[in-house]
Amino acid sequence: MLTAPQWGSGDNEGGEDVERTGFGLGIIFAGVGAALFSLKAILIKLAYMSDQAGSLDVDAITLMALRMAFALPVYLFIFGALLRKRKRQATPKTLPPRAVISALMLGCLGYYICPYLDFNGLKFITAQLERLLLFTYPAFVLILGALFFGAALSLRSASLAMLAYVGIGIIYLGGDIATGDNVALGSALILGCAVLFALFQLLAKPLIAALGAGLFTCLSMMAASAAVLTHFTVQNAVAGTLGQALDLPPRIWLIGAAIAIMSTIIPSFLVNLAIGRIGPQTVSMIGMISPIVTIGFAVYLLGEPFGGVDALGTGLTIFGIGAYSWYSGRERRALN
Repeated sequence: MLTAPQWGSGDNEGGEDVERTGFGLGIIFAGVGAALFSLKAILIKLAYMSDQAGSLDVDAITLMALRMAFALPVYLFIFGALLRKRKRQATPKTLPPRAVISALMLGCLGYYICPYLDFNGLKFITAQLERLLLFTYPAFVLILGALFFGAALSLRSASLAMLAYVGIGIIYLGGDIATGDNVALGSALILGCAVLFALFQLLAKPLIAALGAGLFTCLSMMAASAAVLTHFTVQNAVAGTLGQALDLPPRIWLIGAAIAIMSTIIPSFLVNLAIGRIGPQTVSMIGMISPIVTIGFAVYLLGEPFGGVDALGTGLTIFGIGAYSWYSGRERRALN
């Protein structure tokens, strides 16, 4: 926690400078991480736009396979480093087998099934609508937590979550960004992704406590990578297109690498660094910028519309989820 400077104490001045610097870096890391995460939908839409412009046929699982192929070596390296560090400890602990198996299975849910719904949903709706729908996943954490995990459901939290969906409803009724080839199907796929990711978050909490965030993330990503690459291989083998599946233009390879590096690996590290400096609640609040960043890039790079009704609906959604996150974080701190 940042404290006020002690101007009369020379002994504390250096420590305060370091603390302010760490807090400032945490803010920067969180902001850049949120912005980079927001680029994922933009990059996916750019890949689909190249598909529509010519004869290229790039599907969701191909983009996912490119993403995982570039990201997997990094997570394997980190996993090995974490295991070596664990062995060097004074009292090295073996990984609990049950937790490891659960992390692998949960990784397939959070990083294979959820992205599969997300990547496919982006074929049918705008990047801005996708980001707003995914942005509301904390509301599903609230609902699922109350229904199946014994979490408390307060009237204020429920009201704020409802306000977020009032904003979404306004956009559907009169906004410009609720357009696409099949808005209903695309929205259903993205909402399905949001629900499953909320379930992933709830189930992941005890596993992160047992394994640590780093090991859990690596195990989850490794399992998801295996599932994605298997899906890609089997699908193309059955279709007889395995030899041509990766015969893609350099532009698509670059987009796949960008999704892996710019929108997966780098922001995950930045967010973790930010959490260590300013705490998860502050990081979560800074993450509120992600829909705004997506709007900017979607309008500038993709040529998507954005009107006054969209601004009203987006504002209500961001306020509802932001206020819910702030109040729920304050309530958790009060209980602790």
